[in-house]
Amino acid sequence: MVSELEGNRFGDRKFGDRPRRRFGPQPPVKVGERYRVKIESMGKGGDGIARIKGFVIFVPKTNVGDEVEIVINSVKQKFAFGEVVG
Repeated sequence: MVSELEGNRFGDRKFGDRPRRRFGPQPPVKVGERYRVKIESMGKGGDGIARIKGFVIFVPKTNVGDEVEIVINSVKQKFAFGEVVG
């Protein structure tokens, strides 16, 4: 019998809890980082689309051709969301 002070063979994790593994390349942007981008096209929802190293960034309230400074506020595996600063 294992006492509570000794923990269990899984350490502090519960059975079935394990870190998520990320497959493929990691996104080239992180939440909170700032970038200067050019809006290349428009998404179906009306957001501007910019790319950083080929990675898609959705930027609301922009138009094709706009050159804006953005801050990244959400990153997914295949795309991110940013907003215009300033």
